[in-house]
Parts: sequence; structure tokens; C-alpha cells
Amino acid sequence: MKSTKSYVKKNDLVKVIGGREKGKTGKVLTVIPEKMRLIVEKVNFIKKHTRPSAKHRQGGIIEKEGPIHISNVMIVCTKCNKPTRIGNKVLEDMKKVRVCKKCGEIIAS
Repeated sequence: MKSTKSYVKKNDLVKVIGGREKGKTGKVLTVIPEKMRLIVEKVNFIKKHTRPSAKHRQGGIIEKEGPIHISNVMIVCTKCNKPTRIGNKVLEDMKKVRVCKKCGEIIAS
């Protein structure tokens, strides 16, 4: 059974560290935890052939972001502006937060 726990959340800023899109950064649009994949803004464009419909009057070939594996991205810390691993910390009010392993700054959820 696969783990569906994800350290990356929607609206996080991530940097791609593997694959053909290596080096690009973008905001997470969607997380698909059961497949361990996510969709990142302006990364991994795929071409989808569509028929004319109410949503797409013209039809034809549409470019959109495709999913990439969660292991190919690292979260970018907002303070040190570097890709980093994530740690967990419990605050005094018993609230669990994610922290940057490089600078110790709390990463907003």
C-alpha cells in the first residue's frame, strides 16, 4: 500500500529537481495524494486533443500542465529562497507546523 501522506500542499512554491523540467519553479495547483503526483504551474506542459464542446467551442489541441511525481520537487523556503527539506515542529499552543531545515523558518500552510 502506498503512503498518501504528502509534505507538499496546494499553493506551495516548489522547484523541480529531476526530470526534463529540472530547474523550473512554480506554484502547486493540485495535489493528487493517491498517485503521489502534483500539478505545478507552468511546468510539464502536455498537449491534449479535445473535441468541440460547451467548454471548448473550437476543439483542437490544448496545452495544459501535466502531473509530475512528488519526489521530483522540493519546497522553496520563503525566507532563505532556497529549495529545502521540510521538518515538523510543535509550537507552544500545540499547533503542528512545517519548518525549513536550512533556516528554521516556519513555512506557511
